[in-house]
Amino acid sequence: MTTDIAPTITDVAPAVTDTATEVLRLLLPYHRTAGPVSHDPADHPETLRQIRRFTDAGDPVVLTLPGFPCKSPNPAKVLGHLPDEGERLSLTFLDRLCARVGEVYAPGARIVICSDGHIFGDVIHVPDEHIDAYGDALRAMIDAEGLRHLDTFDLRAVHGDADHDTKRRLVTEAYAPSVDDLRALVRTDDETARLYRGITRFLFEDTADFPGSRSALQRDCRARAYEVIARSRAWGELIAEHFPRQVRLSIHPQPAGAEKFGIRLLETGDAWATPWHTVLLLQEGAARLVRREEAERVGRLIVRDGRPSHFVG
Repeated sequence: MTTDIAPTITDVAPAVTDTATEVLRLLLPYHRTAGPVSHDPADHPETLRQIRRFTDAGDPVVLTLPGFPCKSPNPAKVLGHLPDEGERLSLTFLDRLCARVGEVYAPGARIVICSDGHIFGDVIHVPDEHIDAYGDALRAMIDAEGLRHLDTFDLRAVHGDADHDTKRRLVTEAYAPSVDDLRALVRTDDETARLYRGITRFLFEDTADFPGSRSALQRDCRARAYEVIARSRAWGELIAEHFPRQVRLSIHPQPAGAEKFGIRLLETGDAWATPWHTVLLLQEGAARLVRREEAERVGRLIVRDGRPSHFVG
């Protein structure tokens, strides 16, 4: 499926000192950060070191991106449980960013989409069959669009034929920090506290048909947020084991100099918007990721291949 919506990649001045720095300069305009913005490669030494491990060896740069888990279960936010135009546009954006790397570094770059839906599907109340369907449709979208710089990886690639519950347990037991350790970290580390608050908010918005009070739901979401973070960190450790050389990307805002490089998924500057928690709204040629209920107020629904796709305002 191809539409006339196309992402743009901003031209970046090529004033560089080496190949790794030049590659990093291509990523910097899309740095997703909750702190001061810096487009100086010197302020991102960890990401530069990760890139240089590939460029010094003359190997294609491999970037891993945990994300694209599944659609939110809240129908006020999304169009259904399958990927739509928001995912297509985001994947196309990432593919084109890799293509730009190939223009300055001949071996090029690849992004591995490490879909993390299964690792915490039971905690966010999304059934495994919906996560499977989302992942399968995501791969079909990558193939159909010819996005040759993207690969995928998910929980189905590990622990053989074990069921999803068993795989979740094995990965969590092997790699997850304790909830007590996370509680202590939330009290002392600003970035972890910001992540905890953001995930708590998403869980609160995504929970439908909760039988208790609003305050009870808040308590429930705060407890589940710790579990989501623990399992996400376990997933990150598993990825590190499978990809011992990697440039670590994140869909969460990261400060300059962090081990992970926060990456936007579109030109949008929203530090939290992702296509699996929103729908795509096209207004005056600009693509935005917004809640479905907002898009319905200002736009008309576009259907592609028999499925709801996005809104045009």
